[in-house]
Amino acid sequence: MRSLLEAYGSLADWPAFAASWETLEPDLYLANVGLHRRRRHAVFSAGHAGAITREAHQPHYQSRDYNTLQGGIERWFEPVLPEVADSQTLQTVLGFCQALFGELSPEVGQWQVEVHQFRIEARADEPGQPTPEGVHRDGVDYVLVLMVDRHNIASGTTTIHDAEARTLGSFTLRRPFDAALVDDRRVYHGVTPVQAEDTSAPSHRDVLVVTFRRM
Repeated sequence: MRSLLEAYGSLADWPAFAASWETLEPDLYLANVGLHRRRRHAVFSAGHAGAITREAHQPHYQSRDYNTLQGGIERWFEPVLPEVADSQTLQTVLGFCQALFGELSPEVGQWQVEVHQFRIEARADEPGQPTPEGVHRDGVDYVLVLMVDRHNIASGTTTIHDAEARTLGSFTLRRPFDAALVDDRRVYHGVTPVQAEDTSAPSHRDVLVVTFRRM
């Protein structure tokens, strides 16, 4: 995956990009139901080719058709920091997605792009929930899930399902740059809970999620 990304730009600042997960803020919407997640969010716009532009900060919204746990409300998260949004690594990732998803859907002239930084924390007394809404679709066209870091974590297996909830396959993102590319219109996906391997030490699962939705 790293070599595929590097065809679209530099990853020279990856260490600083990965370190930015230490700046994520608690997801207060999930805290209301006793779950632990940290995140930041940003929205971009992209054409079939050319510049990818960051848009004004805005809420993340999913209907209850796609998110039965937290759908139907505007969720305001802390914004992705400017130095992360402008980083070589994120611009390279976005360029890769623009090219790949544009090739898959050449009829699309304009995309709404959402970027999510997620940190899932497993506690000594309870697992972390990467997808607390369960097996789901995101309500977009395409999704990239890119592993940034796993520390003191077991499980976290990605599962892919058809419209009748039959499992089509499963795999675990374990190393930086391991990735899942999802056609959200065709399949459902989920991630199993993560457990701390050593319950006396901190543990986390850090991923970057990028979604493309036709405008």
